[in-house]
Amino acid sequence: MLETLAPKAPDSLLKIIKMFREDLRREKIDLGVGVYKDATGNTPVMRAVKDAETRLLTNQKTKTYVGQQGDVEFLRLVGELVFGDAGADMVSIQAVGGTGALRLGCDLLRESGAKRVVLPAPCWPNHPSIVRAAGMAPIDAPFFNIGEQRIDMDALLGAFAQLERGDAVILQAVCHNPLGADFSLEQWANLADALNAHGITPFLDLAYQGFGDGIDEDVVGLRAFLARVPEAVIAVSEAKTFGIYRERVGALYVKTAEKARAVVMSNLAAIARANYSMPPDHGAAIVREVLGDAVLRQSWRDELDDIRAHIKRTRTALAAARVNSLPMHLIAAQKGMFSTLPLSEAQVVVLREQHAIYMTDTARINVAGLREADIPRFVEALKAVA
Repeated sequence: MLETLAPKAPDSLLKIIKMFREDLRREKIDLGVGVYKDATGNTPVMRAVKDAETRLLTNQKTKTYVGQQGDVEFLRLVGELVFGDAGADMVSIQAVGGTGALRLGCDLLRESGAKRVVLPAPCWPNHPSIVRAAGMAPIDAPFFNIGEQRIDMDALLGAFAQLERGDAVILQAVCHNPLGADFSLEQWANLADALNAHGITPFLDLAYQGFGDGIDEDVVGLRAFLARVPEAVIAVSEAKTFGIYRERVGALYVKTAEKARAVVMSNLAAIARANYSMPPDHGAAIVREVLGDAVLRQSWRDELDDIRAHIKRTRTALAAARVNSLPMHLIAAQKGMFSTLPLSEAQVVVLREQHAIYMTDTARINVAGLREADIPRFVEALKAVA
């Protein structure tokens, strides 16, 4: 039976990670995997996270299940962090990472009758797979002109005509992966008006709060958008924000009318039950401890500020470089961990094979993973291929 299975193509990013690990060149540069790296090339554990884990080790009295919804206090604190006072009125459930939250949300949309989901292209590579796995059709919509490094709002809004009422669109809230290009407040307002007019459900993906301009600043557009729409689904990941990538800490929030909240929660519980039953605890407990303690919370924010400043310095340094026709100067105006360069796949291969510089085949670079000491060599390699 199992021998009849057809092989699947390897995930493009996981393929690059494997190739990097097997490369024996000491000067190799990893710009593929989406993790923050400090000046030494390491991804450190935040001080507040270590302190929270110490408290948990000392004080935790049980390892029993946390319940179907997950850690309720974690959900409340994260909801407050993201939505402010509006979080108290949302349906929420803990998920297995941001990816798990996206899958929960897609399953919920399918159960509600959605058949199609618009994906502004280029999007995070796993978005189409998640939509298809949930039994819906992904609809690509032109979103970003890579050559000019700008959002094409007319093309995105025009794609909504392909949908029916009840269908959905996935929008990234801040620090867009893979583009680093975020909506302005005016664009958020225009999106809300267009979605309301078409009867389309917005599904917002928030994975990088604090990596753009600040914890509070990064959700201004999200909150303004949510105030203009009657319903929304929001997937939240805390992997990057707390530096706890492997702990798979996520949550799903749903804005809906009060009369529908109990039904929404019952559907989410049923979906989760058939998927993973109960969520893991450790990562969510860390976040709860940090957000619930004033000292740990300030320590975390201070360290996150340092990480963000590091990323911005890297962007500024790259933007100051002159690399033939590449619009490097626009990198400084983008936000977060990622940018996508206007390079062909052939140029990416040359960078990998001849210069030991690894990025995705689509030329997405993890700005947050580029050490200051490696910037000059990276720029020279770009000059050699562009």
